[in-house]
Amino acid sequence: MKRIFKNIALYIGILSTLVASSCKPEIEGFQTTSGEANFSKYISVGNSLTAGFADGGLYLEGQQVAFPNLIAEQLRQVGGGDFRSPFFSENERSGSGYLRLKDLVNGQPVLENVTDNLAYREPGKLSKHTGDIENLGVPGMRLDLSKFGPFSAANMYFERLLQDGDVGTKTYMDFATGRDHTFFSFWLGNNDVLGYAMNGAVTNQGDLTTVLTETAMFEQTYRDFIGALTTNDRKGVVATIPDVTAIPFFTTVTRAALIAAIKAESGQDVQDIYIETGTGTPRAASDNDLFVLPFASAGLLGSTSAESPYPYGLYPDNPVESQYVLDSDEVTAIQARVKAFNDIIKQVAEEKGLALADAHTYLNRVKDPGIVYNGVIVNASFITGNAFSLDGVHLTPMGNAIIANLFIEAINKQYSSRIPKVDASKYRGVKFP
Repeated sequence: MKRIFKNIALYIGILSTLVASSCKPEIEGFQTTSGEANFSKYISVGNSLTAGFADGGLYLEGQQVAFPNLIAEQLRQVGGGDFRSPFFSENERSGSGYLRLKDLVNGQPVLENVTDNLAYREPGKLSKHTGDIENLGVPGMRLDLSKFGPFSAANMYFERLLQDGDVGTKTYMDFATGRDHTFFSFWLGNNDVLGYAMNGAVTNQGDLTTVLTETAMFEQTYRDFIGALTTNDRKGVVATIPDVTAIPFFTTVTRAALIAAIKAESGQDVQDIYIETGTGTPRAASDNDLFVLPFASAGLLGSTSAESPYPYGLYPDNPVESQYVLDSDEVTAIQARVKAFNDIIKQVAEEKGLALADAHTYLNRVKDPGIVYNGVIVNASFITGNAFSLDGVHLTPMGNAIIANLFIEAINKQYSSRIPKVDASKYRGVKFP
């Protein structure tokens, strides 16, 4: 396939606009107390966000600043005990490999893969971790797969945490429960929407990570999981699911940017980008359609092939494939499913008397209008926004610190505790070259 428009500029702005709200540090003389909760054995249950996945991979620095680790540091001031994570060793610090910002050329990021000091014991299998852990985050974990034993063999992040005899049989729910904990955080469910959305609302045959979970299954599994974690009146904090369409993965590559890049590179007076909708009918894209971040570097727009002489995406006879775009109807359906899931989460939290960290509302505020933390601008802009890492989905160290504070605020409110918050300004956003 001949690629004509190779460089779809993202036009990264180094200066961000002033935003509306501010986060302030703790007042001096803050008196700590555990309140009505017992933090002596805190465990965290979740997926890649809990594990510290960032920049498209799981690596040591990201693990170290995962939000549960930051929470655990603060809990030590109110009776919290050991909190251990399955860290990669220093000589395998790059873990699964990750993305690094190599350069900015005319406002366009140039990314490279970090491939030294990896942690693979063989292709597709990471070095095993042995020993007790309290951070139980597993990248790729979905609520609908938490009762599915074979997933532990298919997911290399889960496989590395299990004894060989448990691989392929032990479920994540069994792995995470029965640990004699006194307090827990629980943030599962976003992958039950995210994988489907990131694939352009296309479900790939045989790929369970691209399935949109049914609401009834979500509710039953969520209730079962929380029921197991709250036995013997154990306390905890749960979080709502973010609006997956509000993250840089879906908001960076806009219709206007694509058209501007084509005009700049070719001089053509292009007015429309044509997309394949979820119904299979092509139409001109609107500003309500969301292109996925990888489309910027795919080099497909405007290309021709033997199969189609029409430049890709510029004619209705050769539209941008559905896997690269969420059309407006798909966006609406995904947001409705997220709302249904969040209604369940809120209901279960209220029934069980659990703290609720409303990540959905908070991250929408980070997106628009954004926040100012100790004079640092934080928003959902790709690369310069400080909240999201280079994959456009997962958090930077600063983003993790801000989310840790969201959880701490929820815990303090529910259990009359006084846990000091993290100074998020001490943590970085995206690392520039």
